[in-house]
Amino acid sequence: MTATGVPRTQDRMAHDVGLPDEIPALRAEARTAVEKAVVPYARAIGEREESAESFPWEAFRAMADEGLFAVPFDADFGRGLEHPMLGTCTVTEEIAYQSSSMAGVYDGQCILVPQALSFASDEVRAELVPELVSGRVAFSFATTEPEASSDLSPSTLQTRAEETADGFVVHGRKRWITNSVVAGWAAVLCASGSGATTMLLVDLNADGVRIGRPDRKMGHRGQITADIVLDGVHVPRSHVLGAPGKGLGVALSCLVRGRIGIGAAGVGVAQAALDLAVERLRTREAFGRPLGALQHWQFTMAQRATEIECARSLYQKAATLIDRGDPTAEPEAAMAKAYGTRLAVDLVRDAVQVHGAVGFAREVSESGESVRLEELYRDAKILEIFEGANELQQWIVARRLIGRDVTG
Repeated sequence: MTATGVPRTQDRMAHDVGLPDEIPALRAEARTAVEKAVVPYARAIGEREESAESFPWEAFRAMADEGLFAVPFDADFGRGLEHPMLGTCTVTEEIAYQSSSMAGVYDGQCILVPQALSFASDEVRAELVPELVSGRVAFSFATTEPEASSDLSPSTLQTRAEETADGFVVHGRKRWITNSVVAGWAAVLCASGSGATTMLLVDLNADGVRIGRPDRKMGHRGQITADIVLDGVHVPRSHVLGAPGKGLGVALSCLVRGRIGIGAAGVGVAQAALDLAVERLRTREAFGRPLGALQHWQFTMAQRATEIECARSLYQKAATLIDRGDPTAEPEAAMAKAYGTRLAVDLVRDAVQVHGAVGFAREVSESGESVRLEELYRDAKILEIFEGANELQQWIVARRLIGRDVTG
């Protein structure tokens, strides 16, 4: 049994009210597309060990064929939605309901990288955006290093870009980089001079680039990550994203959007766990009555359903602010990320408890039962960590709430 094999409580409990008409329509379209593009491969993606050969090209290209990679882009390259950030996050939630791994892949390909490419020249965009939208080429977004993750200050970054007459030469190492084992291009944040950073679009097939072995992770095994090692890599000036010396601003604009997307992914995972738990409470009997007759679980699931509504509203509000061009969306993005991902972890844990040993098992050998919760449990935790640990998100909110003069 998978999340698609049980009724969706969202359909009777939640309403996309107050949203642009294009968003409920897009949700319905995305749900059908994900069932075609992701569901046939999702369980295998969640179970197999990471390798370059195991990158989920089938699901990746099927999502592209269904038009999901076109959602973030204007009419010149994609769907031309009036609310592209809200639309992309809605798609992310629908993907995460079936595969948190693939939602992570989608976040990189369709939230982080499109925002980075918005700082590219018209010529570069005309060349590369069609490759992204079609799924012919995978892209990476590379800010994290072995000693730099949430802290991306120039003094912390060890990857350095030295300016030359016609561009930059890059030396350094990036870590935990999604899609790097198969990607053609990466947006790379580099230190560049005294107190400055520059974001560069790096050809991963260029001389001096080496991709490390795939990391072996507890979960998110379809979101394959590996180091990118850069040893004297030449990057032409035409591949600067934004302005030289202003790379941190480019990176942070991408990460604010990415955090909203990860908040949406948390909602998708939480919704899947809730649906599985509710079905179990309705159908499993103990002491002569359904588990759902126990008031403890009634109150627990009612509270979790309320929290999902709150988490969904948070990411929708934050995404809408982005679509309106509101520069103050940072606290809402931080709230959406921290709240939605914490909820995913909490609700998956509840769902495992509801299922008992069956929830803890990958499969019951004699009966073949599998309820996917072991995979969801492994996958959920990373949502609280990447694209800015939840502690960092709380600090962002606190700085706005209390004031930087006090919080630092």
